[in-house]
Amino acid sequence: MIDQATIDKIMAATDIVDVVSDFVSLRRRGANYWGLCPFHDDKSPSFSVSPSKGVCKCFSCGKGGSAIHFIMEHEQLSYYEALKYLAKKYNIEVHEKELTDEEKQKRTERESMFVINAFAQEFFSHSLLETEEGRSVGMAYFRERGFNEDIIRKFGLGYSPEKRDALAQEAKKRGYKTEFLLKTGLCREGQHGSIYDLFAGRVMFPVYSVSGKVVAFGGRILKSGVKISKYFNSPESDIYHKSNELYGIYQAKRAIEKERCCYLVEGYTDVLSMHQSGIENVVASSGTALTPGQIRLIHRFTDNITVLYDGDAPGIKASLRGIDLILQEGLNIKVVLLPDGEDPDSFSKSQSAESFRKYIKEHETDFIRFKTQLLLEDAGEDPIKRAAIISNIVESISLIPDAIVRSVYVQECSRLLQIDEQVLLSELNKRRQKRAEQQSTRERYQAAGHRPAQPASTQQPAVAGGNESPAEGGETPPPHALTDIPVAPDAAEVAPIAHDSLTQRVASRSPLDKYEREIIRYIVRYGYRNLFETSEGSWQKVWEYITDELSIDHIELSNPLYKQIMELTAAQREHEAQQASALRSELQAKSRQRIDEAIEQIRLESGDIADKQRKESEAQERILGETDEELQTFETNFLERYFTTYPDTTISLLAVDLVSEKYQLSKVHTKFQKIESETDRLWELIPRAIYELKNAILDQAIKQIQEQIREASRNKDDKRVDELIEQNVELNQVRTTLAKQIGDRIVSPK
Repeated sequence: MIDQATIDKIMAATDIVDVVSDFVSLRRRGANYWGLCPFHDDKSPSFSVSPSKGVCKCFSCGKGGSAIHFIMEHEQLSYYEALKYLAKKYNIEVHEKELTDEEKQKRTERESMFVINAFAQEFFSHSLLETEEGRSVGMAYFRERGFNEDIIRKFGLGYSPEKRDALAQEAKKRGYKTEFLLKTGLCREGQHGSIYDLFAGRVMFPVYSVSGKVVAFGGRILKSGVKISKYFNSPESDIYHKSNELYGIYQAKRAIEKERCCYLVEGYTDVLSMHQSGIENVVASSGTALTPGQIRLIHRFTDNITVLYDGDAPGIKASLRGIDLILQEGLNIKVVLLPDGEDPDSFSKSQSAESFRKYIKEHETDFIRFKTQLLLEDAGEDPIKRAAIISNIVESISLIPDAIVRSVYVQECSRLLQIDEQVLLSELNKRRQKRAEQQSTRERYQAAGHRPAQPASTQQPAVAGGNESPAEGGETPPPHALTDIPVAPDAAEVAPIAHDSLTQRVASRSPLDKYEREIIRYIVRYGYRNLFETSEGSWQKVWEYITDELSIDHIELSNPLYKQIMELTAAQREHEAQQASALRSELQAKSRQRIDEAIEQIRLESGDIADKQRKESEAQERILGETDEELQTFETNFLERYFTTYPDTTISLLAVDLVSEKYQLSKVHTKFQKIESETDRLWELIPRAIYELKNAILDQAIKQIQEQIREASRNKDDKRVDELIEQNVELNQVRTTLAKQIGDRIVSPK
């Protein structure tokens, strides 16, 4: 359990743009930053990050939250685990109480698997660098391949000892559970309950997630003449799905964003050699066929992919499907063929970074020209084969989501293949129409409650990695399930953000919801801001005014979530008042010092006494005004920070939704005149919102009475009809009075 003071310290140090930028390439647009959403298949930037509010939100899938909630969702951590992640990032020491035995047992399985993988990486690295066997066998291999110690340490390379249970025995000695050695695939169970190391006698390549956690390992056998696969990968697990991981992405992501391009290669050693030569924006698919998940991972950081191929023609043709997937995801693709007999590993060792980049620039070509030239070599003059090639290329172009890009490629294809452009367009449109119909059929099928069958996942190790282009392991990732999260003594630890929409998590919407929601929005955004000055000279806060106005007519909000926010607002008032008082004292001391310094400076200037007194008065008024403004800003933002970082994600995500703004006025609108902001009009907008809620309640009551009048009339209950008509008249009189306060036209909140 982390104390509130430490949580406040972590949140004060956290920069949400900095946090999100570790995983998503962001571009500034106005006051906010935008990028591709990491939580769904995003083709154009719909993920907004607001540095001023400290929140992020995807306006397509709805995911978002504070920096804490972003880390919770992206890294699948609990609330307190996400806090510790941020504390580590910003070098903040976390003091937490000793966990009970029961709480220790409730540690999430995912966390335990990450811990065991981190231990294994350290064990393999120590074995490589610090043991005689590791230096004589593992280090000798890496030296032979030309890798220096800097690269070895940068990628956490290691060596698994020849002894069949070296890792298992060391883990047991350190107190790690056998259960997680087996679940991560580091060990296997043998006869009579014994366990043995899966990677014994191999040099080790840790596979890091985009956030830097070890999710899996690749191991290469060094013995010759053995009849087992040269490369093994960890089996699929709760923390490793090979179709969503790329080797080197953690080390390359900053360079990819900087260079605005990602080089895609095949094996581990390709990545290592290119990094050693000074080219860092490179990742590997680790010998497996490229997947949509891997492409989307690259797309977070760039729109441009350059695929590097060696001269192996059969291998190139087998990988053409990957080009189609890249096109389908909306990325720009270039292809480079290396000289005969060279691969990225060997070629980079004979080049400097500058000469390698120069070669790429001079030899890269767009996919249409590359694919056309490659396939035409086999077709020769055979018209049937040429027709098949044209059909193949049109199919690739039809996958491109951008209509303008498709049109450009159709023109290029027409020129290269000497075929009428209209013929190509007609065929392309047919394919896109057919694909749209198939997609529509699938959606209707799934909407009817049907789901495609999921192949069972296997726990056999996948063959992967290296330049030898081994076969795929063929595992299918198991369906993801959220793990149980431990409960703290006084607050529930929050599970990773669920994948359903906020609307589904909130109580069913009533006809009053849009009015109540608008009032809650004012509470979250401005709750402790001064609204009206009372006759006694004190100030009434926004939440106090709203509470008083609702209590006058005995109105309670119908949505339980909104009621909880009102209760939390009241409960936090004392805590906010204490912090505001401390800040006021601090600001007053600073303002006095600033006033004294300003007066001293003015008195040293030349001029008459009256002019100096005027300047002193103006300086004092300005400094005191800035102090009041800073204090008012603190009070205005207090509840917004509180609710957007609240541990209960149902509340915090609602708060994020309330404070997020998809659109902003451009500079054109504010260049020549000051646009009045919502904050400037709170004195008008908040009373109006309350009147509109009351008016909606009256409308509901009048409709109910009118229905009762009809029912009483059908039953010929004249006495009851007269009573109801009298009530109806009274309510309409109240509504007329209320309408005058609101205005002739009721404006519903958006």
